[in-house]
Amino acid sequence: MDHEQASRYSLTPDSRAPAVLGEVEIRQFIDDGFVKIARAFPREVADESRAILWRDTGCDEADPKTWTKPVIRLGAYGQEPFSRAANTPVLHEAFDQLAGPGRWQPRSDLGTFPVRFPSPDDPGDAGWHVDSSFPPDSGDTSDYLNWRINVFSRGRALLMLFLFSDVGEMDAPTRIRAGSHLDVARILAAAGDYGLSLKELVAAEGFAETAARREVVATGDAGTVYLCHPFLVHAAQPHRGFRPRFLAQPPLLPAEPFLLQRADGAYSPVEQAIRMALGFKMWA
Repeated sequence: MDHEQASRYSLTPDSRAPAVLGEVEIRQFIDDGFVKIARAFPREVADESRAILWRDTGCDEADPKTWTKPVIRLGAYGQEPFSRAANTPVLHEAFDQLAGPGRWQPRSDLGTFPVRFPSPDDPGDAGWHVDSSFPPDSGDTSDYLNWRINVFSRGRALLMLFLFSDVGEMDAPTRIRAGSHLDVARILAAAGDYGLSLKELVAAEGFAETAARREVVATGDAGTVYLCHPFLVHAAQPHRGFRPRFLAQPPLLPAEPFLLQRADGAYSPVEQAIRMALGFKMWA
């Protein structure tokens, strides 16, 4: 590990170091709905974590004949390498910059891992969507199509994509519609505090309003993290490469509700993007 990388992972803050995200990156987050952070956690942590995940897939890393499914979903992982990946100083500073200091909760695990394998088969989960964030007041709370999302992004501060393997364009990178978070904010605004379920969003809009948006794919080396606005429209895709793709997609949870009107004007970039979409003056 070189000096630059070592300083990024140090637990001792260096006041001389530049901010993780500069003005250009924060502006990109507001306008496009995501920012890519290379080397957000060490590659050796990704390697250690991936060894645990390989064991739990039941597949043999050295024998592609055992890779019989297009996707295997693995449950929450809170062991040391995973919690370390989620809590580097680089990421904590970026969370402060995007969600607001003190407005997010540290993660002890990394949620679900959809491990994607090279396959000609349809994975069955490659539709465009946004991630819902709070349960309905009634009905089946175990069906996540019924979970909801509102214009204040209740229950979710960020959507995050943690790359635990090198991901190229053929390795089933997540597809992103840049700027689609602005369209979704406008759709949600009319639904009030209770918002809409993913099922309702798909039925009403089918995300057709975002179809003209520029498509970006979330590629990068192991240790890369994409920090995304909670309203960003994204999708999986079939794996046409040769190396299985290991990715975690946990939410960053808020410590307090997002607000679209603050007396002190201290809006986070997450809030600024929503305000911009709804026509508020950016800094008022």
